[in-house]
Amino acid sequence: MKKTTSLMAALALPLALTACGGGKTDETAQAYCPQPMTVGDAQRITRFRDGPGRDPRDVVFEAALAASGTQCVRRANEMEIELVLRIVATAGPSVAAGAASVPYFVRVLDGQGGVVQGRDFVADFRLNAANPRAGSQEELTLRLPFREVSDIAAYRIAVGLKPTQAELQYNRRANRR
Repeated sequence: MKKTTSLMAALALPLALTACGGGKTDETAQAYCPQPMTVGDAQRITRFRDGPGRDPRDVVFEAALAASGTQCVRRANEMEIELVLRIVATAGPSVAAGAASVPYFVRVLDGQGGVVQGRDFVADFRLNAANPRAGSQEELTLRLPFREVSDIAAYRIAVGLKPTQAELQYNRRANRR
């Protein structure tokens, strides 16, 4: 499954425009290209069926942010960043027919840690006993303005899955083991 999504309409372009003229993929662009950082507690989600059960038989699906990366093209006053996220999902014993929705987020942070761009997304998977695994490549285009290309060095890109509070606590307990 491959999806293309825009991050903040005013600041995003379709990926097809990256191939158009006017941009430079050069050593400077790659040197200052911000690499995504996965937020520690947001690398995976274990979704359980409704109810109090939390043993392996109650798992609907597990999802993980498997990989992320960027490619950059420098333009006159902005850096165009192609962000690619790979999300994988595996059905659990309690999977039901229909789509498994995996929420995820992208945040662009400035040098002080403030969010300058951000949006939540959903990757949908069709999981069942016959098709227990699926992957999705999520592609987004970010545009970051700058005066000097070195200004881009202050930006950071935070990515991750978006667990519920209960799923976050489950992740934290599992990490302590």
